[in-house]
Amino acid sequence: MKRFIDLMHETLKDVPEIMPWDLEEMLGDKRDLLVLDVREQDEFDAMHIKGAMHVPRGILESACEWDYEETVPELVRARDRDVVVVCRSGYRSLMAAFSMKVLGYEKIYSLKTGMRGWKDYDQPMVDKDGNDVDLDYADEYFEARVRDDQRKPDDWQD
Repeated sequence: MKRFIDLMHETLKDVPEIMPWDLEEMLGDKRDLLVLDVREQDEFDAMHIKGAMHVPRGILESACEWDYEETVPELVRARDRDVVVVCRSGYRSLMAAFSMKVLGYEKIYSLKTGMRGWKDYDQPMVDKDGNDVDLDYADEYFEARVRDDQRKPDDWQD
């Protein structure tokens, strides 16, 4: 049986990751760059990169194709654009970018470290109303919260 981390490592063979400073440079250099945020609606509303397109991971594949209720025309047309996929930590974006690569997106990247890394690099974020997000609030928001019942039991057999 494969584990989640194994799946991530396999996906890295097909999807390049970029760091926050690479994205900052790309945003400054490329007008045709699409930043695609695949987090859930409440996460996107709380804070995101200004100008990012929001398509939740759960509907991504159908949003990338014509003739579905979830179709996002700008995203369907973005197959030849540079697309950087972002999420909270870089795992969902890696899987999303892999799916998009399979669907024909040629210049697809995943933001390694995700929005957490973007915040750690002190880059600006906005909320759903376009207001700047205080980075101290972002520190608290992105703090990992693993409950006791989510931790691997001592007697668990892999």
